[in-house]
Amino acid sequence: MIGLLCRFIERHFLLLAVSLSLVAFMEPSLFTWMKPHIAFSLGIIMFGMGLTLEFSDFAEAIRNYKTVGLGVLLQFTVMPVLAVGLSVLFGLPQDVLIGMVVVGSCPGGTASNVIAHLAKANVALSVTMTLVSTCLAPLLTPLIIYIILNQQIEIPFLPMIQSVFWIVIFPLVDGLVLRKLLRKRVDGLLHIFPSISIIVIAMLIACIIGLNRDLLGSFPLLVFLAVALHNLGGLGAGYGAGRLAGFNHRDSVTLAIEVGMQNSGLGVALATKYFSAASALPGALFSLWHNISGVLLANRNREIFSGGDNEKQS
Repeated sequence: MIGLLCRFIERHFLLLAVSLSLVAFMEPSLFTWMKPHIAFSLGIIMFGMGLTLEFSDFAEAIRNYKTVGLGVLLQFTVMPVLAVGLSVLFGLPQDVLIGMVVVGSCPGGTASNVIAHLAKANVALSVTMTLVSTCLAPLLTPLIIYIILNQQIEIPFLPMIQSVFWIVIFPLVDGLVLRKLLRKRVDGLLHIFPSISIIVIAMLIACIIGLNRDLLGSFPLLVFLAVALHNLGGLGAGYGAGRLAGFNHRDSVTLAIEVGMQNSGLGVALATKYFSAASALPGALFSLWHNISGVLLANRNREIFSGGDNEKQS
């Protein structure tokens, strides 16, 4: 019975995410209570990922430094350039252009690791790229913003690293260690964690939509279009660059997810602190949209792997 329920959830998590999001838009209070618990919820998902991984997976990701390097390079080049290009193309106001650049200059977010997990991509590689880009962000994000906008900002290094540690590293390592110590007891429970992750991420997306219901009802269409194309451009650039570099489908999908999914929460915080409320609009919309596009991508990729299409992995 549990197995059937888990398979149903895994096959229909896009439907689940959309349904909960619609409910949240109509009745935000059903999900906005999760706001103080977002970090904890992500931690639960990362713990579940740790249970499905081995330490050797990370050793392989570290040895695969070319893939990590390409992902980080694309993160801090393609996304800021796309932000400027799309803003100019659509004639967006200066405040919105600033917000697009800020989001485009941010590192990968922890949501990328969740989507990589749901998409059956290379989670260890995704986590490694997130860590590297996050460690570089206190230097590169202000530098890129200064080069493009001629505006100096400061990003506190230690708080950012601490946040990533408690949300990503700590629960992930806990899961890795627990599986190492209790392998026989844990392996029988592993099949339920993808379903738990799907339910939690669907509720988190609903929470974000509930928190931004007023924004969703009033944003200009061109801004949303620019944000969506920004994200889709990052996804496409990551996958295309990976295939051109000779990486397999799984690692190329991981690159796509990592490049296309920014730490939009950081982008909102920086735009609000250093610029204007209008500059935070792209970050807020990006936070909503990249989760939706990520779920769509994960759903498609899971279908590929579930269908046994092995040539797609090569």
